[in-house]
Amino acid sequence: MAQYLRTIVNVCLSLYSTRLILSALGQSDYGVYSVVAGVVAMLSFVTNALIITTQRYLSFHHGKKDMGQVRLVFGNSWLLHVFMGLLLVAVLCIIGPWITQEFLNIEDARRGAALFVYFAAVVMLFLSFITAPVRALFVARENIVYTSIIDVLDGVFRLVIAILLARITYDHLIAYSSMLICISIFNILAFSIYAGIKFPEFHLPKISELDKKYIKGLSNFAGWTIYSAGCIIARNQGISVVLNLFYGTIVNSAYGVAQHVSGAVQFVSSSIVSAMNPQIMKAEGAGDRQKMLHLCELASKYSFLLLALVAIPLVAEMDTILHLWLGDVPEHAMMFCRLILIAALCDQLSSGLTSANQAIGKIRTYNLVFYTLKLSVVIIGWICLKNELPISSIMWTYVGIEFIASLIRLPLMKRIANINILQFCKHVFMRILTPCISIALTSYMCVHYLDCPWRILITIVSSSLAGILAIWGTALTVDEKKYVKQTITKIIHKKWINS
Repeated sequence: MAQYLRTIVNVCLSLYSTRLILSALGQSDYGVYSVVAGVVAMLSFVTNALIITTQRYLSFHHGKKDMGQVRLVFGNSWLLHVFMGLLLVAVLCIIGPWITQEFLNIEDARRGAALFVYFAAVVMLFLSFITAPVRALFVARENIVYTSIIDVLDGVFRLVIAILLARITYDHLIAYSSMLICISIFNILAFSIYAGIKFPEFHLPKISELDKKYIKGLSNFAGWTIYSAGCIIARNQGISVVLNLFYGTIVNSAYGVAQHVSGAVQFVSSSIVSAMNPQIMKAEGAGDRQKMLHLCELASKYSFLLLALVAIPLVAEMDTILHLWLGDVPEHAMMFCRLILIAALCDQLSSGLTSANQAIGKIRTYNLVFYTLKLSVVIIGWICLKNELPISSIMWTYVGIEFIASLIRLPLMKRIANINILQFCKHVFMRILTPCISIALTSYMCVHYLDCPWRILITIVSSSLAGILAIWGTALTVDEKKYVKQTITKIIHKKWINS
């Protein structure tokens, strides 16, 4: 619930901030920031991969109740983060001028600002590297409330920056990048100070702590996790680069808006997986494989349903939402937003199985097959545009690959964990079908049969109610309904006693 509330607040803050930033920067400069910072963001996957790696080992050893191992894992992980961060920064600083001045299609007048944005993104990348192991510690400790508070403050600060940007006379692109660095500094201080006070395993790393066994284990797991995260970032930013090469920065602005919408909305579904990941890892660490697989089924089902409650009404009302949100909507933005949300829904169909694979630790084959398939979108999309197919072809390719990849998770995990594919389909796919259809039909009927100023609110409320009723009627098992009733009764009883 903490993550869900955080998501709702941050989505609202983020959407409004983006409108202000797009207005202050203009479509061209916003496109410059999206493509330049995006090139560096292609390497931020390493940070995400190391967070996943650290959190997996911390949670695994928490499940074994071995605090000595937890402390050693944390120390060695932080040293690994610092070393890899410095190495990446050195490489990025060397190639930066070539990327911004030669490789990307940027107007001559904005090349200087683009170079500054690039180096600012490099600084933020390094700060995210050294923050990553501390964030992983919070996840392993299941301290979701504090991380949610910091993330909300991050969103508030970004809104403040968006408001200030319109009043600054200095180059807006440079000012915006500089202020984002300040937010990154705040994040690392907020997490490190709290962890130093509350968590006994938190400590500043020492070179003497380096242990070959831990570094080898972390590096091997991180290597394949980096590959998987790298494929996702390379796919997202690769599409941006392909669009830039064929259509220029204006289309990058439209794609940037779609990526922003997708990222904000997917926080809703990822909040479930993030909250359940520590329990999944601990269950495997404690040797309870059946509990671990059951939790992964729940993660798949609920992450899809939560995303569907938000994404399907947004797809139906996307035209209205973009005009209310942005005012001046970039061309193709509506098409990008709709298809990228549909692709996100396809991915969530079996998302919990990725957590199962990480918990077991046999990730090489899974990551190589699954994420290479996702990366193929860039090549197929380039071929489509090269053969003068419409711009939507690259996004329809994206949707198709996401659906196929989601299904491929099943035979992969059959091989790795011997999951029962028919049981998974029965517990997940069959139970999400009716709610999905209910939400889609209700949204369609509102959009096509209502014509009033507040139609968007009616669509969101009515489709959400239809979805919730369908979820209660068909998606929840008898035991899950019983648990929900007991939890609500306990909350009401506790409030009645306190009053």
